[in-house]
Amino acid sequence: MKVAVIGGGSTYTPELIKGFLERIERVPVQEIWLMDIDKTRLDIVGGFVKRLVENSKSKIQIILSDDLVQSISGANIVITQFRVGQMQARRADEYLGKRHHLVGEETTGIGGMSKALRSIPVILEICDVIRLHAPKALLLNFTNPSGLIMEAIQRYAPKIKAVGVCNSAFTTKMKILQHLSKLHGKQYNAEDGELLTLGLNHLTWHFGFKLNGEDVWDEVFAVYLKQLRAMPEPPFHPDSIERQRMIPNDYLEYYFQKKRKIALQDAWPPSQAEQVMEIEKNLLLQYADSTFKIIPGELMQRGGAYYSSVATSIIDSFWNDRGETHIANVSHNGMVKGWEKEWVLEMPCRVDKRGVNPLPIQPLPLYNYALLEQVKQYELMTVEAAVHGDREAAFQALVTHPLGPTEDNAATVLEDMLQTHQRYLPRFFL
Repeated sequence: MKVAVIGGGSTYTPELIKGFLERIERVPVQEIWLMDIDKTRLDIVGGFVKRLVENSKSKIQIILSDDLVQSISGANIVITQFRVGQMQARRADEYLGKRHHLVGEETTGIGGMSKALRSIPVILEICDVIRLHAPKALLLNFTNPSGLIMEAIQRYAPKIKAVGVCNSAFTTKMKILQHLSKLHGKQYNAEDGELLTLGLNHLTWHFGFKLNGEDVWDEVFAVYLKQLRAMPEPPFHPDSIERQRMIPNDYLEYYFQKKRKIALQDAWPPSQAEQVMEIEKNLLLQYADSTFKIIPGELMQRGGAYYSSVATSIIDSFWNDRGETHIANVSHNGMVKGWEKEWVLEMPCRVDKRGVNPLPIQPLPLYNYALLEQVKQYELMTVEAAVHGDREAAFQALVTHPLGPTEDNAATVLEDMLQTHQRYLPRFFL
């Protein structure tokens, strides 16, 4: 097996490699190509990864490269985890939001849109390389906003076997299992639980949970509601949640507690990006230490818990035709009755040698669907804007998003966004 990691200089990469090392008996990786355009970071992260592999006595070969075609050629698995403009661009998105009193978070609102405009042309270039040089490969996209980028792939690179992946649902499942372990006095593992969830990436609702095949949602929901009511400032109104009987994704707090989130922005610095930049600075210093051969605990402060578990478990199920169920972002292809079948949704999928395929699931109630549909229309317009450098589509996307600006201010916000990232948005300046 050859694996290509695009964005291999990420501080997340050692965690990913650790996941492969832990599953080496079931996922027989021979080569992992770490590709990055930032040679300094690639050398530091790559050097540390090589020491991890050497310390484990594994025979996996780690190859560092700045050549996209060479890295992808003949690959069985391609993982994308790049960040156009690096962390400085994320910080610029956050302060773009602050300037206009809008949510600047990197996966939703104008921060997410800005990142999508930069990232979609790059992911489609990568898809072209996969189509020509690794046509049988499975592409796992972790680059945010993951669902929106997957929407672009399925519309403009439909022949690529691809899936948008995120650690959010898996993290929720593991938290539930940890609570159930305490309540029941026994240890449960990831394979013991199955979470029912539906929506868009970072805009999902959980409404079912099975423990070793037994429906325990009543118990799970009761624990969540009790915790919510005990919070001095709950992220969601407990009475509303009780009526819905669904657990919202944490990112929905940006929609339902917008004023609170913007007030937190007003108190910057440091922004989220600035905090992560400091963590990454320390991580890279440790990675650069030639005597360092274990993953530092600070990596968990970086975010992305269970990142390697999500990636390697999907690859395991694909490679070994295990037919496991995983939550992923794919075109639902009519598996949710009454919804546009081309839409990319985050939902339960069967993973086997054919790829990642959606499973039938009941649609969300209209109350939840109304928000989802509005954000999906924003996503579709953002894809068109990114692919064609279409300013009118970008304007429409901004005013459609429920966290976007008012129509009378949208042109100002859009121009600020484009000027802030002009270097990475050449299609808008032709």
